[in-house]
Amino acid sequence: MKPSCHLYRRLPRHDTQRPSAVTIGNFDGVHLGHQAILDRVHAHADGHGLAPTVMTFDPHPRAFFAARAGKPELAPAQISTLRDKIQLLCQHGMRQVVLARFDARLSGMAPEDFIRRLLVEGLNTRWLLVGEDFRYGYKRGGDVDLLRSMGRQQGFEVDAIADVPDASGRRISSSELRLALSRGDLEHARGLLGYQYRISGHVGHGQKIGRTIGYRTLNHHVPSHCALRNGIYVVRVHGLAPSPLPGVASLGVRPTVTQQGRRVLETHLLDCNINAYGKLSSVEFIRFLRDEKKFPDLPTLIAAIDDDARRARDHFAFHGL
Repeated sequence: MKPSCHLYRRLPRHDTQRPSAVTIGNFDGVHLGHQAILDRVHAHADGHGLAPTVMTFDPHPRAFFAARAGKPELAPAQISTLRDKIQLLCQHGMRQVVLARFDARLSGMAPEDFIRRLLVEGLNTRWLLVGEDFRYGYKRGGDVDLLRSMGRQQGFEVDAIADVPDASGRRISSSELRLALSRGDLEHARGLLGYQYRISGHVGHGQKIGRTIGYRTLNHHVPSHCALRNGIYVVRVHGLAPSPLPGVASLGVRPTVTQQGRRVLETHLLDCNINAYGKLSSVEFIRFLRDEKKFPDLPTLIAAIDDDARRARDHFAFHGL
């Protein structure tokens, strides 16, 4: 039986006093560097009878400060949807996920209060793993030395972990992953993630234009600052059938058919017609085909989609699913 994973939006926890092994971070993308941290937390927790725990934040602290400064363009692009991030954290052995609301109260909390309220009273922390340059509390005034000092007083141990390098010795980072996704470089992104990039969510209703031109689509909401480059992709869709389904997807603002400018992910399943409204599914991005374009009319758009679908079929005919 698979162990359960509990999500907490407030601390202290309402249902347990179990001592915890904790790590703290944004974990956007849950890339290989993050996975190394999570594996270490899980191993320590397993060996010491602790609950493996991750504390993460929503929104991203940099997004909060960018909005407060009136400069939303400075917010980092979002790699994972919140659903995908939590799911990945649980898949990598976390049994408690704390989703802390990053707001004025949290950003203004004194470092000592951050430790006392969240780590000690909130999670009964006995072991904490953070990056060597981890900062927290008001104006990022807390550091690892303060954690260790208060840990000795409050009964928890602190370990620091250095950056995790890739096979070539380069630091694995969310910034590098965002750059790869912004370029549509799915191969490099896979090397940083250890898995193919994907976006999950419930299939929603769109404008239903696709069915009038012979290309019905599954519509998924994506973050407005999604890190992936707008364009057309070869994809696999999981969750709608026992095996993944081949498809071709468009991520972008659909400039030929609307002026709304809202980003949406539209996926056409190849040679398959499934009523998927409301169902949870995951779109796995396999290959970048081309950039999104504004076409002069619908016939030109349809011809381009025909070519996209043909190239996607050719890909699966050669590589399989």
